Amino acid sequence: MENFTIKFIRQGVKEEKDDAVTEEVPLTIELNGTELATLLCSPSNLKHLVVGFLYTSGFIEQASSITSLAIDQDRWKAYVDCVVAFPSEMLFKRIYTSGCGKGIIFHNPLDLMQRVRLADGFTIAGDTFFGLMKTFITSSEEFRLTGGVHSAALIGATETIFKDDLGRHNALDKAIGEGLQKNIDFGAQVALTSGRVSSEVVAKVLRCQIPVLASSGAPTNQAVKIAREANMTLLGFVRGQHMNVYSGEQRIV
Repeated sequence: MENFTIKFIRQGVKEEKDDAVTEEVPLTIELNGTELATLLCSPSNLKHLVVGFLYTSGFIEQASSITSLAIDQDRWKAYVDCVVAFPSEMLFKRIYTSGCGKGIIFHNPLDLMQRVRLADGFTIAGDTFFGLMKTFITSSEEFRLTGGVHSAALIGATETIFKDDLGRHNALDKAIGEGLQKNIDFGAQVALTSGRVSSEVVAKVLRCQIPVLASSGAPTNQAVKIAREANMTLLGFVRGQHMNVYSGEQRIV
């Protein structure tokens, strides 16, 4: 965060005050010596962001595929050496996402509709989500101070991974990246995200085979279609004591 002196107008009266503003940096990822992408992101948990981004974009199959990872915060560059599992021709199939921060993915989320179907077995009490979401949406100190970040969380039986970023897809990649490095069981996690749930958000969660995704906001039509085809539980408008179940209702007990 950075503080600025601003003019504040309320009921026709102008006054001066200090205001905290979310920090934004352009992080360029250099993969095996070749520039891959530049992400507009918050300057925290950048290693987790890089690991999560490479995984959800399909470049790596596990965190151990990365042999070295260094962040240069003077130049805002990430230098990564890894064993790449991604076809080189896909580097030219970049899709710019609908999220803030102008995210990039290297596949079409709709391609996942025919390839992945999550197994049943994981269940969670519906009432649990109301408490989880209430805690989640009040956990970000930076959002309270600036209103300028999104949040994402992975919640398991024994641990919660919580991340902030100016882009909701970046926040999710940061949580996934830490989860990969901790070798958590994605199949026993619930993913929470703030804001709209678009197809690329569902695709990131589906890449990890996380069975449940919930948001306080709305999904897009493509997000619902992908979730239904993949047998993912997708919850929207989780607020107070109500929520919409768009798919996978069998996991909610």
